Parts: sequence; structure tokens; C-alpha cells
Amino acid sequence: FGDISPSRGEITALVARAAVLAKADLQTEVVGEFPELQGAMGRKYALLQGEHASVAAAAEEHYKPQGPSDRVPTDAISVAVALADKLDTLVGFWTIDEKPTGSKDPFALRRAALGVIRILVENRVRLSLLPFILNHVIQLIKSSTREHMAQLAESFAEAERLSGRPDLIGEFLPNLMRAVPPEFDAILPRGPFERTPLDLLAFFHDRLKVYLRDQGARHDLIDAVITPQSDDLLQIVRRVEALGSLLDTEGGKNLLAGTKRAANILAAEEKKKTTVAETVEPALFREDAEKKLYAAVNQAEKEAGQAIQNEDFSSAMLALSVLREPVDSFFEGVLVNDEDQAVRANRLALLARIRAATDQVADFSKIAG
Repeated sequence: FGDISPSRGEITALVARAAVLAKADLQTEVVGEFPELQGAMGRKYALLQGEHASVAAAAEEHYKPQGPSDRVPTDAISVAVALADKLDTLVGFWTIDEKPTGSKDPFALRRAALGVIRILVENRVRLSLLPFILNHVIQLIKSSTREHMAQLAESFAEAERLSGRPDLIGEFLPNLMRAVPPEFDAILPRGPFERTPLDLLAFFHDRLKVYLRDQGARHDLIDAVITPQSDDLLQIVRRVEALGSLLDTEGGKNLLAGTKRAANILAAEEKKKTTVAETVEPALFREDAEKKLYAAVNQAEKEAGQAIQNEDFSSAMLALSVLREPVDSFFEGVLVNDEDQAVRANRLALLARIRAATDQVADFSKIAG
């Protein structure tokens, strides 16, 4: 944009203009004769008619990246239009239940998903995907029933009221679809529409795993930080990087071993339905190691939570690393399965606190080692 940064309103206007012109060159005889020139001709035509340079660039760059070795767009306008184009394609195909199967991907949907991932990660763009996917699904539902909006308006409003929080994907769409009368089943496949947000997000997770493994990341670390609702792909990458850095240290490896030991003991006792106290009661401590671990967990949990809130995942990992020594000392000097039931339940609750503290950043049970 040169030396003058455009306002947010100006950027929005440029994105809207670029979106209008993005596919215009597909109607030209040149692109009809030479399809490989789509985008390139769009850029030339846009410049010839005096469009903003970023709008012209977006006409060509919104198709990128077209493969793992292709560059990603970096201009803000191109990035916005490229993301919108690819997400529109993916959501549209998911709502009609047309997904890649096995080696078959006739509509290059894996490439589109990888394009979204690379644009976000390589440009370090933060974006929560679920709200965008959900909004697009809702717009598709409304556009499919446009002629009946007066009839369905009350049903849509009731669905939103029942959902309580429209951002709760799992509840909102089923409520919305239940509000649509059965006579619309022919134009609205209920199952695919309801499943699209979380199914498509899971597809992004799978493609992100492939992308990160190609970058050298460990698959178990990726699994440890991803949850079904993780929709900020750049945040996932940052968590994986921070977790990998922690586990590259001797302290991190020892912390992993101690944390997994705590989780395994806790899981075994929970399976046997052994009583686990709801909260830790310091008055029941008999050993100094218990007291030190309790204090360390309180500190680590608080500091890690604050760091995560600030999206400083390296600091969150560092906060957890202080647990290494007190965890080791606890297992060396304390018998968890004490004969006193109250003491045993309290010690198990302390192990649960270790698990809860580390779960803030990753599921350590999924990490090899």
C-alpha cells in the first residue's frame, strides 16, 4: 500500500471489490481458449481498467497456493479473497456431502484445505475457523429457503433462542435444522448441514497434521494439543512448537515421565472406582513432598493459565517445567495408596491437579516417551 496505510473501511472496500472481480476473467475469450491464464488475465484486465493494484493482484493470487511448492499470497487483500474463496468451496461441498474419499479428490478439496492452512500459518494469521464456517452454513440455509423466509423467520428465531449460545456449534445447527419444516428436506440435506462445521474442522486437523509432519513436527505432539474444537490453526502450530521445545530439554522429558506416571495411577484408580477427593485438603498432608508439590502445582497452574491467556505458550511450558522436581520428589517419598482412605483420596486429588495443570497446554497422555 506504499507509505500510507489504508483504514479498515478502505481495506474492507478493496476486499469487496476484489471479490466481485476475482472470477470475472473466466467470461473472457482468452481464458476460454487458454484456461491456464485464469487469474493472470484477471490481473491484467483489472490494471487496464484502473483498479487498485491490490485488487488486481487478488484477481490472480486468490487461486494460490495451487500446490505445496507454490507461494502463498501475502498482500492483505489477496489473503482475504483467497481464504474466502477456498472456505466457500469447502463449506459448499461439505454441505452436499461431497468429500474426498481415499485417493479420490476430483474437486481438489485437500489442496484447498492445505491452501487455507498455508496462508494462515505462513502469514502468521490468527483466525477462528468455526464462526466463519457456521456463518456460511447459515447463509446457505437461508439462501436455499429464501422464498420461504417469512414462513421460517419465526422458526429461525426460535432455534437461536433455544440454542442459548449460537457459537456452540454442536447445539445451534441441529436446533436450526429442526426449526425447518420437513417439506424442505429435498433442498436441505439435514445431516450434512448439521455435521459440516465440526466435520470440516476435523478435515482441517487431518490436513494440518500432514503439513506439520512434512515440516518435521512429531505426530504425537500434534495429537496432544488438538481438540475437536481447536479452530485456530496458527495457535495449534505455536502450541506444538512450544511443546516440542520443552520436551527437547532434560527437564521437559522428566516432567513428561512424572506427569504420565501421575495420570496412569489416577486412571487405574478411577477405573477401579477408587474414591478421589473433589479438592485437595492440605490438612491431610503427612509428608513435606506433598506440601511442596501442592504449592508448586498452585503456582504452575496459575502462571501457565495466565501465559495461555496471553497466548505466550513458551512461558506456559516454562511455568509447567517447575513441576519436574516436586513431582519427582513426591513419587520418591510418598506412597499414594495409603492405608488411610482419606489420605489416599487426597493424594489422588493431588495427582488430578497435576493432570489438570498440564492439560491446559497439552494432553500429555498422548505423547510418546
